[in-house]
Amino acid sequence: MDKEERKTINQGQEDEMEIYGYNLCRWKLAIVSLGVVCTGGFLLLLLYWMPEWRVKATCIRAAVKDCEVVLLRTTDEFRMWFCAKIRLLSLETPPFSSPKSMANKVSNGHAVHLTENLAEENRLEMNKYSQPQSQQIRYFTHHSVKYFWNDTLHNFVFLKGLDEGVSCTSIYEKHSAGLTKGMHAYRKLLYGVNEIAVKVPSVFKLLIKEVLNPFYIFQLFSVILWSTDEYYYYAIAIVIMSVVSIISSLYAIRKQYIMLHDMVAAHSTVRVSVCRVNEEIEEIFSTDLVPGDVMVIPLNGTVMPCDAVLINGTCIVNESMLTGESVPVTKTNLPNPSVDVKGMGDELYSPETHRRHTLFCGTTVIQTRFYTGELVKAIVVRTGFSTSKGQLVRSILYPKPTDFKLYRDAYLFLLCLVAVAGIGFIYTIINSILNEVEVGDIIIESLDIITITVPPALPAAMTAGIVYAQRRLKKVGIFCISPQRINICGQLNLVCFDKTGTLTEDGLDLWGIQRVENTRFLLPEEKVCNEMLVKSQFVACMATCHSLTKIEGVLSGDPLDLKMFEAIGWILEEATEEETALHNRIMPTVVRPPKQLLPESTPAGNQEMELFELPAIYEIGIVRQFPFSSALQRMSVVARVLGDRKMDAYVKGAPEVIASLCKPETVPVDFEKVLENYTKQGFRVIALAHRKLESKLTWHKVQNISRDAIENNMDFMGLIIMQNKLKRETPAVLEDLHKANIRTVMVTGDNMLTAVSVARDCGMILPQDKVIIAEALPPKDGKVAKINWHYADTLTQSSDSSAIDSEAIPVKLVHDNLEDLQVTRYHFAMNGKSFSVILEHFQDLVPKLMLHGTVFARMAPDQKTQLVEALQNVDYFVGMCGDGANDCGALKRAHGGISLSELEASVASPFTSKTPSISCVPNLIREGRAALMTSFCVFKFMALYSIIQYFSVTLLYSCRLDIFLRTLQNVKILSNLGDFQFLFIDLAIILVVVFTMSLNPAWKELVAQRPPSGLISGALLFSVLSQIIICIGFQSLGFFWVKQQTWYKESHPHSDTQEAFNTTGSLYGNSSHSYNETNPDRHNIENYENTTVFFISSFQYLIVAIAFSKGKPFRQPCYKNYFFVVSLIILYVFILFIMLHPVASIDQILQIVCVPYQWRVTMLIIVLVNAFVSIMVEESVDWWGKCCLSWALNCRKKMPKAKYMYLAQELLVDPEWPPKPQTTTEAKALVKENGSCQIITIT
Repeated sequence: MDKEERKTINQGQEDEMEIYGYNLCRWKLAIVSLGVVCTGGFLLLLLYWMPEWRVKATCIRAAVKDCEVVLLRTTDEFRMWFCAKIRLLSLETPPFSSPKSMANKVSNGHAVHLTENLAEENRLEMNKYSQPQSQQIRYFTHHSVKYFWNDTLHNFVFLKGLDEGVSCTSIYEKHSAGLTKGMHAYRKLLYGVNEIAVKVPSVFKLLIKEVLNPFYIFQLFSVILWSTDEYYYYAIAIVIMSVVSIISSLYAIRKQYIMLHDMVAAHSTVRVSVCRVNEEIEEIFSTDLVPGDVMVIPLNGTVMPCDAVLINGTCIVNESMLTGESVPVTKTNLPNPSVDVKGMGDELYSPETHRRHTLFCGTTVIQTRFYTGELVKAIVVRTGFSTSKGQLVRSILYPKPTDFKLYRDAYLFLLCLVAVAGIGFIYTIINSILNEVEVGDIIIESLDIITITVPPALPAAMTAGIVYAQRRLKKVGIFCISPQRINICGQLNLVCFDKTGTLTEDGLDLWGIQRVENTRFLLPEEKVCNEMLVKSQFVACMATCHSLTKIEGVLSGDPLDLKMFEAIGWILEEATEEETALHNRIMPTVVRPPKQLLPESTPAGNQEMELFELPAIYEIGIVRQFPFSSALQRMSVVARVLGDRKMDAYVKGAPEVIASLCKPETVPVDFEKVLENYTKQGFRVIALAHRKLESKLTWHKVQNISRDAIENNMDFMGLIIMQNKLKRETPAVLEDLHKANIRTVMVTGDNMLTAVSVARDCGMILPQDKVIIAEALPPKDGKVAKINWHYADTLTQSSDSSAIDSEAIPVKLVHDNLEDLQVTRYHFAMNGKSFSVILEHFQDLVPKLMLHGTVFARMAPDQKTQLVEALQNVDYFVGMCGDGANDCGALKRAHGGISLSELEASVASPFTSKTPSISCVPNLIREGRAALMTSFCVFKFMALYSIIQYFSVTLLYSCRLDIFLRTLQNVKILSNLGDFQFLFIDLAIILVVVFTMSLNPAWKELVAQRPPSGLISGALLFSVLSQIIICIGFQSLGFFWVKQQTWYKESHPHSDTQEAFNTTGSLYGNSSHSYNETNPDRHNIENYENTTVFFISSFQYLIVAIAFSKGKPFRQPCYKNYFFVVSLIILYVFILFIMLHPVASIDQILQIVCVPYQWRVTMLIIVLVNAFVSIMVEESVDWWGKCCLSWALNCRKKMPKAKYMYLAQELLVDPEWPPKPQTTTEAKALVKENGSCQIITIT
């Protein structure tokens, strides 16, 4: 086998990775060990931070099949490296099988009986070893998933359960009997313990992991260096800061682990009953469950410890943990193809396809239906981290890194600082060598320049703005579990909204019904609850065709079903446990009208009432229920009126689907026109149908019949019209977003025309805008895929709505600002099926449709995620706002996902709003913009802080050399800022300013302008560079000017001139002279240059803080940030006071020397001029930055960076776009790979 081979695991999936094999190399390990010793452990740290380097430095390449270590690299844009150690698992041969066959074949990673047809399921072939009774399987674990070596595929694959490659027939025929104890023990070896183990790391482990962070290692290096140079106070201060930072970080991380652990611990260990092959029931711990176990669901319900498919009985389940929908769901047993009247053939079981028959891990079974002699049973299909809940927890434990330009630029910023530090490092060494400074001093001073350039407070400073924004969001009811995403939300320029429960009210109101009689629609009726209709088939369908149940005496279920049932005023009664136990056959749920609705005398001569009449009692029993399927877009029931010989089948669902299931002669000819009229007005329409079943269909046959056999040849009965009202705040919020140039998109599972109507009502589509419906059809009968383009009628009244006026074709608007290109006069609308066809066959059109796609209807959960990804592929920053139901994938994938549900599904979303209103969206974007601008301000300020201090120290180094060359011929010592001067600057000025300048609240409204996404922008760089030049200039001015003074001496400043200085303004006598004489300055900190540079630089920090603290349009003005203002005033007053009115004790601590009063006034003038120039330049930066940028763009004809903006420019000159009315776009049959397409006009 090729030793340089590279294999791919999880191919085509989100967590696809490349895998490389390595074996440990002893001589490489010896060299690395020597390197670790020589570098004092630094090499070990470097290898700890870089897994790729660690493996390549200690191992040699090997075949993946025989390797000891695997190196993994993700194939996404992050290209992250991981390593894992290969382990061996010893398996004993299970009973009832020959060693040879068991060594060769293991179904889905677990042993199977020899009588099974092994070819129909996935196989995992294991290594063949000489020992007949045992095998050793090679595997590794990555992100809580085990990958086993597959000899057939020559690759590692993860262990699957019964969720893939197992047919529904096989579920019943081969897995419903249960496992023997021996088989169970064998599978447990492979699958391990059934638990979602979120281990809370010990404080010690977390501490070691946190301390080994590169930043803290750099701080440790700095502290050691400062201690060597006797800067003890500053070193202690940094240690205290680091300890506080580490403790707070450990507390936050451990708290998150504990919360996640508590969330998954609900089902961690419970006792469950399982059926064995010999029909005995064994009680085991849930942690011992394996795929293939037959679990008995208890009567009083339970929290599911695994994913299992129901094979017997009915369960009512609360799935809020996964879907965010608190409505109880009825789960029925998986249809058995072998006993169905119309079998499903060899349909493969899938947890997603068969959701209505699958009990998911972490969901709560509220109650079960139990019948005599039959237990409610479910077959375990997935355990541990393979379950739906396990996958959710894995996505939280191992999130994808956040890719944001700001963070990439932050690393560049640090690299620039390191480069500047490198220049200073070299300069210091050369200068010191030329001036014959001692070797020890050269090492310390040159390394010190590096620690000065890279500020130790930078991470804490960057985090401050985000923490404050998180607190402000909490105050307005928005909770955040991913604080780093707050900054990204400041860049959002497109927001996707779910419709029902998000833009509109959660519940639907019954507007009315429109029945069909003699294949004609009757007039709409508002009231359904009346004596005339009580025994009609229409009301019978409304009474029976639902999934409602009683939980603790309260009717609960789907809100739509509830509204429908409440509208007819009927009563639902379910059999008690005692009643079901007395009967061998099912006790159906019974519905009946209240007595006051039943006519007292003989029924009126209404021709429609065909049901069997009883003078006293009229009840309908629900015999069989086929739950609602989003794939089929319908539900159905089989019911029987008490005393009637024949059963009835009732179906309700999407009108187009129901009409297709009915006899054509029963569907009114104006069906489509009536339906379109309702959907255009934004109503949700549901169709009903009915059929009398044959008398030969007994109860037993009905229990095993397929839904296809029931749902055909129906009689169309009419429409139920439901009204879904817009939420009060929806139009205003969308208007605010549009004013801010933020695109809005609707993603819904509802009908297309209803969605378009709601989009118009809420202002997402303006009245004058055109809507182009893209109807994509997949390849069929040898014909290629095609898209039909239809222009939807506007809601304006016109004499001939079907005619297309050539002048009504959307006009392309030319905009000065590229950002405005997204605001155009046409919108695309499509349904989920069309979206899937376009993604597969028309890849070239996807970006164009993303640019103007506004309404996406009938979208499945995975299609919502695909839409978010498609929008991100054209460089949109996408927000997603949903109520949690079916939106989890899209909420996780979006740059900023906001869940309006407070349920556990919100764990998947970075943000959760306490109030179920979309008003949280502009609030989040405002706070995101404020946090982003705060980050820029802090970055700029920290950059200036580093450069100012770096330049101060560099100046003083050269100064100190000049002094000592003339005074102490044998000693060459570089000058520096004093220990307490460093302390005062870094703690009293920098930390106070950084933590208070981040407190500016967000601006009160959204503006059209967006903050820059990265640090590398023209205006920002111009701002920083101009301030650097100004600060260096004024610092140099003070430094060189002081040397020109008549009183200046290039020696120790303690001389007879001290008295003269005192008489000209110093307020204390010879105290300075006396302590200077008794305590000589060994580092010669106390000199005129030091004092001048210290005062000017101290003011410069405060000046740039004010200059960079910008308010409008993203933050409130800095004068409203009271803590910041008060802090600055106190610092200004204190520095002015010690400069103009010296205090002996303070001067002694700060090591400031006495200078003439005239020079103090001169320094004040320098500072005032510096402040004026800095603030004036910063104020003009925006204007100059825009001018320079415009000039650069005009000169270079530079295209915009964002793909959607570039595409918008292209489409302005494309004569074929948007597509003309009544045209078709066909995919080229031979070049399907690149998605090429052509437009053909239909004549």
